[in-house]
Amino acid sequence: MTTSPTSSPTPSPTATDLAEATLRQARNSAAFWTATGRSRGHEVVRRRGFVAVDGDERAGLRILIQEPDLDPDERAELTALARRAAGPVRAEDPFSATDLSHLALRSRQMPVMLRPPAPAGDPVPDVIRVERPEDLREAERIVIEGFDLTDFTPHRPGELFPPALIEQPGVDVFVALRDGVPAGAGVSVVDDGVASHYWIATSPSFRSRGVGRAVMRGSLARLPDLPATLTASKLGRPLYESLGYTAAAPSTWWAPR
Repeated sequence: MTTSPTSSPTPSPTATDLAEATLRQARNSAAFWTATGRSRGHEVVRRRGFVAVDGDERAGLRILIQEPDLDPDERAELTALARRAAGPVRAEDPFSATDLSHLALRSRQMPVMLRPPAPAGDPVPDVIRVERPEDLREAERIVIEGFDLTDFTPHRPGELFPPALIEQPGVDVFVALRDGVPAGAGVSVVDDGVASHYWIATSPSFRSRGVGRAVMRGSLARLPDLPATLTASKLGRPLYESLGYTAAAPSTWWAPR
C-alpha cells in the first residue's frame, strides 16, 4: 500500500483487477482519442478489434488496438489506413499482441498501471479545471513543450487541444500554477466507470518542483470512487507508484522509426 501526507492508504488491486486493466486502458484510450478526433473534425473508424483516428499531415493516424486477436480483415484495413495516412502513424496496443513492424514502425513498451478507487486528498488549490479558452491554450502550450511534440511545432493554437475538446463528455483538462504562472497540465477522461490520464506534462522551466504530482492529485481528488488507469513512461512510473498505482502489464506503442 502507498501512503501520502494528504490521503488514506490506497488499497492494493486484486489479481482480477490487474488482469482487467489492459482492457480498461484500451477502452478508455479509444474514448479519449475518439473525443480528440471529433473535436478536431477528423474521421474516426471503429471496428471490433481497433479504433483509428485519421487526421491531417500533422496529427497523423492514431490506432488504438481494442482486442488481442485482430482478424485478417481488420489487419488488412488497419494496414490500408496506415499506408494512406496523411501524417505520422502511431499505435497503442495494451495487449502487446499485434505486430505492426511491417508498417516501418518501431516499438517500445510501457506499463499499463491501475489505481483502485480511493481518496487522493483534498483538491489542490493551485490546480484548476480548464473552462476558459486562454487556459486551454496554456495547457496546450505546456503539453507541446513538455512532450517535445515536434509534429505540432510551430505552435498553432487550438490544433492539439481544440476548444471543442473540453465540451466532450467525460473529458477534463487541468492546469497547475506556480506563483500564478501556468506550469503543468494534463487530461483526465472518464468513460464507462473508469478514469484515465493523458498528457501529464510539466513546462521545462518548472521541472523537479512537484508540478506533475500536483496535476495528478488535482485530477484524482475529483475521482475518488473510480478505478483509474494510465500508461506510464519510465520517468513517470515512480510518481504514479507513489500515488497508489500498480503496474499491470506491458503495453506496446508503435511510432515512426
